[in-house]
Amino acid sequence: MRRDIVTSVIGIVVLTVLIGLVYPLVITGVSQVAFPGNANGQKVYVNGKLVGSKIIGQSFKSPVIGKNGKPEEKEEELVTEADPSYFQSRPSATEGGAYNAAASTFSNRGPNDKATKEADEENIKEYLELNKPYDTGLTTAQVPVDAVNTSGSNLDPEISQANAWVQAHRIAAKRQLSLAVVDGLISKYTDSRGLGFSGEKGVNVLELNLALDRLTKGTP
Repeated sequence: MRRDIVTSVIGIVVLTVLIGLVYPLVITGVSQVAFPGNANGQKVYVNGKLVGSKIIGQSFKSPVIGKNGKPEEKEEELVTEADPSYFQSRPSATEGGAYNAAASTFSNRGPNDKATKEADEENIKEYLELNKPYDTGLTTAQVPVDAVNTSGSNLDPEISQANAWVQAHRIAAKRQLSLAVVDGLISKYTDSRGLGFSGEKGVNVLELNLALDRLTKGTP
């Protein structure tokens, strides 16, 4: 009996050290040497300043300033509006505000849920208000699905090519660039399908917007 207990304790200690300490340290060390960028979250820096991650979506909106000169809030969250000089990311509904990387989760709401319908209608309305002045032929039926629905993580860093092409009209006008130049940037920052065949191509919004700033020296 005693021998069995001692053997069990030794086994627990050894396995805890090997699997809980040695193995994670080895894997961490290998990843830091072999692919440090991926291992550290694919962080993106501009002039030494951290501006985001290639694999985490973020907001390109500005706080709405009220008559009192302070940012407006609604239900304890900042009220924001899209910056028309930047490509806008996919909608996000994370708790604590959009694109909250500490609260990545998916919605359990079904397609027939009233809240889903209201959120979709609001996203479509905002998308049309933002882009239709620059693409007058844009209709509700032409609004890309990723401009309406959130992703599973609510932190998708990419938008579809269709979404980017619609927004390109606005970007070209606001940045005083030709549509061909903007479309060229979209193509440059479009990632291929996983393994060449899985999923759809996606346009990395952060990298695309940073390229726009470099091209126009940060001025819309």
